[in-house]
Amino acid sequence: MLHLASLTYAYGPARPVLDIAAFDVPAGRHALLLGPSGSGKSTLLHLLAGILAPQGGRLEVAGTSLPGLTPRQRDSWRGRAVGLLPQQLALVASLNALDNVLLPAYASGRRPDPGRAAGLLEQLGLGARLDAYPHQLSGGQRQRVAIARAVAMRPQLILADEPTASLDDVACAAVIEVLASQAAQAGASLLVASHDARLLAAMPDAAVLRLPALAVPA
Repeated sequence: MLHLASLTYAYGPARPVLDIAAFDVPAGRHALLLGPSGSGKSTLLHLLAGILAPQGGRLEVAGTSLPGLTPRQRDSWRGRAVGLLPQQLALVASLNALDNVLLPAYASGRRPDPGRAAGLLEQLGLGARLDAYPHQLSGGQRQRVAIARAVAMRPQLILADEPTASLDDVACAAVIEVLASQAAQAGASLLVASHDARLLAAMPDAAVLRLPALAVPA
């Protein structure tokens, strides 16, 4: 599912960010990307999602080798293969919960499935809030809309960036349970990037990649 080898990325000669010798995640398995702020976690997520282009080494996700793809090819591939839960949830304020979940289908040019979107929101306890706009939802409810959006297209890889930041232990466990269950239903691998050491206990079977602290922001 996910294979990295000799992967490097830098923002310039004086700003190396990533240098990963090897990391593999089998299909349907979970992985943790751990490291302090500024260690390159978000940069690696952007590489895995095809938002950034690899500069060196091998990067294969869901059977596709990302180095060499054009930006348009990466965008098309991402719409088919990746579900992204960003740290800043990036819900569209002018769209209700249902339309926010349908947004990846519209963006990728695929046929939207309102029934599936509504079903996902129902599973996540938001069946009565399909018409609610982001400002009408609590922080936890907005996060669940973003989770539904991330899995709506049945991705092969789900990427979550700091999903438990600022959450207490109960909420942390609940978010990981939701992500894991939705990944299982989609048959997807799940990679969670975090500096939260509690996730080692919450995801005991996950493969772990630790990134060292860097002197520059990433």
